[in-house]
Order: sequence, then structure tokens, then C-alpha cells
Amino acid sequence: MTADPLSPDTAAPSPAEPLHRLPVRLLGDLVSPRALERLLADGAHARGLTPETLDAPALEDLLKREVFRRLQLSVPAALAKRRVSEVIAALLEATPAAALPGGGRERLSALEEGARRFTLYFDWPETQRLRGVLGVARQQEAAGQDIGPLIREGQELTALMERRLQEGLVAQAQDLAELRAAFDRVQGMGGKDVRRLESLIAQIVEAQGQGVLLPAEVERAQGVTFTLRKLLESSVVQPLSPGGAPAPADPEAQARVLALEQEHVARQLEDLAREFGPVVRARPELEAQAQALREEHTRGAVKAEAVQGWRARLEAARDTLLHAQREDLAAVEARLAALPLSPARQEAGVALEVARLTLAGGGLATDELRDLHGTLAALEAAPEAAARLLEAQRELGEVERASRDVPGAEADLAAPLAEARAALARGEATDVGALWAVLERRMAEAAQQRQDFDARADHVVAEYDHVRDLAGETIQKLGRLAETLRAQRRLGPMSADARGRYAQTLEGAEALLAEARAEYQAAQEVTASFGADALSGLLGVFDFGGMEEAPAPAPGGLAAASLTPLAPAADPLTPALPDDCWRVRGSALTGGPNDPAARSVAALLEQAGYLGARTLALDDERGAWAARSDGAGGWRLARGPNAAAIHDRVGAWLATGEAAGGEAGR
Repeated sequence: MTADPLSPDTAAPSPAEPLHRLPVRLLGDLVSPRALERLLADGAHARGLTPETLDAPALEDLLKREVFRRLQLSVPAALAKRRVSEVIAALLEATPAAALPGGGRERLSALEEGARRFTLYFDWPETQRLRGVLGVARQQEAAGQDIGPLIREGQELTALMERRLQEGLVAQAQDLAELRAAFDRVQGMGGKDVRRLESLIAQIVEAQGQGVLLPAEVERAQGVTFTLRKLLESSVVQPLSPGGAPAPADPEAQARVLALEQEHVARQLEDLAREFGPVVRARPELEAQAQALREEHTRGAVKAEAVQGWRARLEAARDTLLHAQREDLAAVEARLAALPLSPARQEAGVALEVARLTLAGGGLATDELRDLHGTLAALEAAPEAAARLLEAQRELGEVERASRDVPGAEADLAAPLAEARAALARGEATDVGALWAVLERRMAEAAQQRQDFDARADHVVAEYDHVRDLAGETIQKLGRLAETLRAQRRLGPMSADARGRYAQTLEGAEALLAEARAEYQAAQEVTASFGADALSGLLGVFDFGGMEEAPAPAPGGLAAASLTPLAPAADPLTPALPDDCWRVRGSALTGGPNDPAARSVAALLEQAGYLGARTLALDDERGAWAARSDGAGGWRLARGPNAAAIHDRVGAWLATGEAAGGEAGR
């Protein structure tokens, strides 16, 4: 049987054990002992000492700083704090502790200064809680009371907000990259919505550079982008026949519109889950409704209107819950006032005041009210054991909060936590250590998962570097996800939301990487088919405004090929096609006569798209061909006796998608 690393039998150092070896031994199950030894050596050197000359105060400072930060890379902050605190306690038992300096006013001022950078995010639960903590700390400090516990809680909240800010900046950078890519696609449409999108993107770019989150602007930009992209794709869905009647809808274009709608709905549902997470956790029936909505979305049955209705229900539920919690707090205050004065009651009074200020700021105090009810039950049932029960209750709260960031831990601990709280309400002792053991097992799994995620991210980024020179939409998407993975890889301990986004980014990037490999291979084959001499022709410019007749074609082969990136055409559609003209999407003809030669060229156009081409000109024994991308994933293709003839007859149609008067029937 393995001994508990922090049990009384193992925590105290042996007479022959140097003091600096104690943290290595007690924390070796969380971090590599060798890594801890290096960390202690570096910390000692920075303080002008050696590991052997570190005394208890120096070790305590090192544990609170360098070691605590290092532990957070592999385990959540709550567990890191608990284990560091236990090691410090063992150090203080081993050697006499030096008196700690006071300075409550200075510490409070420093905390207030650190909290100012988060004032923009007044709707965060952590900000609302911190506002209450600071308010009570000011009152306590003015009354000359100890504010140490409040300062520590404020520092923890500030650290949580810093993590949330960094995670938000990574997500905002990813959203910004996608918005820019979408803007490039819709820019040619013109109009006030395009100008509005451009303005919103500029605001987000500036904020990102300053390390500021603009969630409202991002949401508005995504809404405008969705509207523009849907309009662009819908124009492909409903072309007109030569007689003016609607032509049969393109199934592929219809599928793209539906995919856009579902992507937009998924993003809205994710935003609502983050914004109203505390509300949903406090109301089990809302959690059931949210799960049902997610299941409907997987079947493609959720529309934007349903999401708006869900938001309205959540907002109403939040208002109702706030009102109920304020009434509940008043009832708790009345019960607390009826109890005899004691240190436990005074501590409960501080917690009650923090909850009051949190609710006054519009935040929910679900956890605080639950703990206050537990405090009341303990004080009323067993006043003599209240201090012990309240300490256990605080530790249960730490376990629960830590479990929310560990995959699978919250579900594993839900029933044991409920049983433990029920036992405390009866005045009975509970084994919190067993709950920590369950949590630590899940933490170990989470740490391994994070290592796997990081390894997968490194692999994707390395593989992307091999194919990044290949043009095309797939490579561009993969490049954006690779940049996001680099940023996610640099994050420290992650929240559950950030971990979920990391997994989602990895899945998307790995799927695109598989596509990119296939496209890279296809592009290599197409390039090889041109031959070494013809390869230089890929760098030429095909100019529809001054097309010259190509050289005489070589029998049975391509005489010349020219590809160059050009701006997207203004309009991807035209009501009618000129003679010997086709529309192409992928490798399929979607407009024009069914011609075997045109089908062969269409297959080549698909490969040209992988190379990032926007125009193509070639000659064979049957004549000349000219093609131009329509800017929406398709091509316009024309055939003629030579390049000059194509230009004279349908050059305008190739360039704009509009046939000149009389050209369509020529």
C-alpha cells in the first residue's frame, strides 16, 4: 500500500534529509522530481543562495511563486494551491516560522490596481464576485480587521480572470482570422453591409493588438458575415433560366447554404452556453432543455429563430433567479442574526455581505448561498463543531470548483459531494480526502490528455509547414487553424471551455490536413503532367483585356498554360450562357451543353483550383480554351478557335459573368 505523500508519517523530514528535499519528496507525484530540483536550484540562484542554504521563509516564497506556477501547468490551480499549502505547513512544522509582515492596506491597494484591467468585463461572474470581495475588504480594513482571507480570494479571482482573458484573446484571434477570410470572399459584393463588416473588423484588429476583448463587436461581425455569405450562396442556389423562370436549384449550393446556417446556429449556441452557464447550472430543467436543443442541432433542426427564443428564455430565467436569490439572502440574513455571536457567525456575516454585493451587481450567488445555508445548518445543529464543519465545507467548495475544469470529474463527484454536504448539514464529519483522490485521478487523465493535445498540435503545425506553399482554400483554412493551435499550445492551465475549443480546433485541423495531403499529391501530379518546360508557364499572366493569339498547338498535347491569381469576378451568375461556354464547379459541368471535351477541361480546372489559380488558358488540337474563377468556388469556361477569338466573342462574359448584347446567341 502506498503511503499518502502528505500524511503525518511522511510529511516531516527525517533528521538526515535536507530541508530543500522536502518539497521534492512531497510534490513528486505531480511534477517530475528532477524538474522540481532544477526549479528549486534556479530559484535559489535567483535569490543569491544555493538549494542547501534555502531556509523555510525562502522556500515558502519559492513554493508560492515558481513552484505554484509550475504546478498549474499540469494540475488545476485549486489542487496546486492545496498541495503547496500542505508543503508549507510541513515546512513550518519542521522549522520555526518567521513572522509574516502585515500591510493590509498595501495589499488591498495592489489588488484593486490589478483588478482595474478587468473592469470592462463587468458581466463575468468572477468580476462580479471580485467586486463584492473588494467591497467587504474595504469595510473590514477600515474597521481594523484581518483582511488576509479576502485578499487571497481576490488574488485567486484575479488569476482566474487573467486566464479567462488570455483564453478569450486566443479565441478572438481565431474569430478574427475567419472574419478576414470571409471578408475577402464577400468584398466584391459591395454595399453598406460590406462596409460595416470592414469597420467592425478594423475595431477588432485594434482591440486584439491592445489585448482587449470585444465580444459584442465579434458577434455583430459574425452576424453580418453570415448574412453576406448566405446572400452570396443563395444567389448560386436560385439561378434563372434563359426564359426568366427559376432554374432547378443546385443541390451542392443548397447544401452550402444549409451548412452556413447550421454553423451560425452552432456558434450562437456556444456563445449562449458561455454567457448563461451559471444560470443553466442553477436550474436543472434549463440544462435538460439545453441538451435537447443541442441534440436537435445535431439533426440540423434548429433555426436562428429558435436560438433567439432560447436566449429570451435564458434572460427571463436569469432575472427570475436573481430575484429569488435576493429574497433567499434576506431570509438567510434573518436566520443568521438570530444566532449567538461567534467567530463562525462573524465569518458567515462576511460571506453574506460578499453575496449581497455580488447580487447587487447583477451577478448570481448560487455557490455562496448554498454555502451560507450549510453554515446555518452547522451553526444551528452543532455550534461547538461549527469551525471544523465550516472548514470541511470550504474544502468541498474547492473540490467542486476545481472539478468544473477537469473532464469527467464533475460527473464523478456530483453524488459524493451531495452526500458530503448532507453529512455536514447533520453535523457529521466527512472524508474530503477521498473526494480529492477522485479528482486527482481525473486530473492525471486530464494532464495526459493535454500532453496528447499538445503533441497532436505540434504534428499538425509541422505537417502544415510541408504543404503551406500550396495555394487553395483548404491550405488557407489549415493555415488559420495552425496559427490557432500555436496560440492554444502556449496557454497554461485551461478552463473546460478552452479545452473544448482546443479539441475542436485539433479535429478540424486534422481533417483539413488529410485533405491538404490529397490536394498536394494531386497538384504534384498536375504539375508533372505539364512537363518541366511548361512549368514556367504557370507563372504567366492571362490578361482578358489584351489576349494575344497563342502559338500553334502541338499535336495531341497542351501548347501553353497560364495561371495567375486575380481578383474575384463581380458577379458569379448570369441568366444565360453564350455558345461554347460552361459553368464548372469542382470537376463537374453545372451549366452549358454536355460536352466530353469540356468535361476533360473541367477536371483540369479542379486541379488548377488547388494551385490557387484564378485564370487558365490552354490550347490543344481542338482549339483554344479560356477559364476564369467566378470568385465563389466555381469557374466560367469558354472554347474557341484561338485565344483572340474567345476574347472578341465572350471576353466580357468570362471577366464579369455578363454577356454583351447579342453575344449569347452567336
